[in-house]
Amino acid sequence: MRIAIASDHAAIDLKAQLAAFLREQGHDVTDLGPQEGESVDYPDYGYKLAAAIASGEAERGVALCGSGIGISIAVNRNPACRCALVGEPLSAALSREHNNANVIAMGARLTGPDMAKACLSAFLSTEFADAHDSNGRHQRRVAKLSNPAL
Repeated sequence: MRIAIASDHAAIDLKAQLAAFLREQGHDVTDLGPQEGESVDYPDYGYKLAAAIASGEAERGVALCGSGIGISIAVNRNPACRCALVGEPLSAALSREHNNANVIAMGARLTGPDMAKACLSAFLSTEFADAHDSNGRHQRRVAKLSNPAL
């Protein structure tokens, strides 16, 4: 799977660990930065990640900052993205199963590397419940996330 990953300075170490973990699993990973530990603005990297998802450059995304909150808000500004902030594997799986999330967000100050890997594994291994049924109840609701007029 093609996966884009981005963070702010607070999550640069977790980003490196998760990128290595994903590559070990055989995924094609694009690291959108930052590469150094200098202070950066999380919206800039959230917008970069959202653009990669919206353009089709990446199928899934991983957004990281200190709490996960700020970068998830930035990613969700793009209507092509459904970014879920998670802290444990069940929420990660449900974000895919019910909401067809295409980006997972986590906070490096709140989620350790092992838990982050477990969340990421659950996120990537769970299919959308309505993947094979375009008239399903979840698909109808997910469609409204990008188009409230539906």
